[in-house]
Amino acid sequence: MNNRNNRNNRITRVKKSRKRKLIKKNVYDKKLIKSLSIFIILLLIIFIGIIIFNQIKYLSNINTLKFSKEKIENNNYNTSNQTSSENNITENKKEPELSDISFTMCAIGDVMCHNTQYWDAYNKTTNTYDFSYVFDDIRSYTSQPDITIGSLETSFAGEERGYSNYPRFNTPDALAYGLKEIGVDVLSTAGNHCLDMGFSGLSRTIDVLDSAGISHVGTYKTQNERDTLLIKNVKGVKIAFINYTYGTNGIPLPSDKPFCVNLIDKNLIKNDIESAKSQNVDLIVACMHWGTEYRTTANDEQKDLADFLFQNGVDIVLGNHPHTLEPMEKRTITLADGSTKDGFVIYALGNFICDQNAENTRNSIILNLTITKHADEKISIDKVEYTPIYMYKNPSLSNKRMKLLDIEKTLANYENGTDTSIGQSNYSYLKEQLEKIKSIVGEEIV
Repeated sequence: MNNRNNRNNRITRVKKSRKRKLIKKNVYDKKLIKSLSIFIILLLIIFIGIIIFNQIKYLSNINTLKFSKEKIENNNYNTSNQTSSENNITENKKEPELSDISFTMCAIGDVMCHNTQYWDAYNKTTNTYDFSYVFDDIRSYTSQPDITIGSLETSFAGEERGYSNYPRFNTPDALAYGLKEIGVDVLSTAGNHCLDMGFSGLSRTIDVLDSAGISHVGTYKTQNERDTLLIKNVKGVKIAFINYTYGTNGIPLPSDKPFCVNLIDKNLIKNDIESAKSQNVDLIVACMHWGTEYRTTANDEQKDLADFLFQNGVDIVLGNHPHTLEPMEKRTITLADGSTKDGFVIYALGNFICDQNAENTRNSIILNLTITKHADEKISIDKVEYTPIYMYKNPSLSNKRMKLLDIEKTLANYENGTDTSIGQSNYSYLKEQLEKIKSIVGEEIV
């Protein structure tokens, strides 16, 4: 009985042990299956992830290639358009066409100042000088042109030197400022009276003109100034001015300052002309202090010098010194290379202002040239016009008696009754002066 019980107990223990082992195995198997399932799921996830990643990468590469292709095509299109645009710009962007430039040049004669003139301009109350009234009738003719040139036949040596008359002139500075007010831009200063008050007077004259804002040519304070050409830019046209005198009334140039006055010397003139050419000027104007006083025709020396100036490159010659008018002439100049150009000379412009009484010394002109620089850079002198003027002294006044008259306007005013103050006698006299001027100078060129 006990053996059976022991046997049953063993059997029961074995069964229980087997059952426990089976339970353990089942638990292990379940864990294994679960682990395998998780592993398989992870593998699936990784596999699917790789597939998705590769697909995304593939699509990305396709888009990149597509974008790159479009970019290349766009760049090619833009480049093509830019090239086409640049070609159009190149085709449309031509060199700017040069246009003709026209301007007016005014020239007046000798600016003289006798003692009667500065006495007339003197104001005792203010102890000053004022010459402005002299120009009231004609100032528009000198102020309106693009550039105005005159000839100075006096000096501004200062009041302390004493104002003086012929033979050695010294004039109040107010005259220089009066000239500036009527539009004078350039004064030629190399003349027979430029050393009337010595080198110091010559130097101070230059200083006064500088102060007044008037350019000057012909006299100099230093060698460097003499070697520097006067070039004026008028509406984009470069104009060189040169000026020479036949002498200085026997007054010698300072031995240590031979540069102070330009004397007429063909070598000097030619060198100055070449210097102007080297600076690519468009026009060369020569102001010549020459000729025979009170003569109304040019002498042989003037004609020879005019030819010399033209052949060497001068375009316009403005003569002064005789104190009377002399003829003008427009020429066609044939140069050494066979080319031609316009040239103009007036041998003498007479006196602009003065108180001389010799025949033809009080009548003069205000010369007006219309000049064009063409697109091919050739210069033409298109018109030569002038206003006849007369230096009138009113005997009925005690001061401010001197006045420049526009002869033709004065005659017209008298004839229509606008202003008859000159009287019948002066009317007839001015008509005679008008005829003289036209016969001496010649007809206008228009």
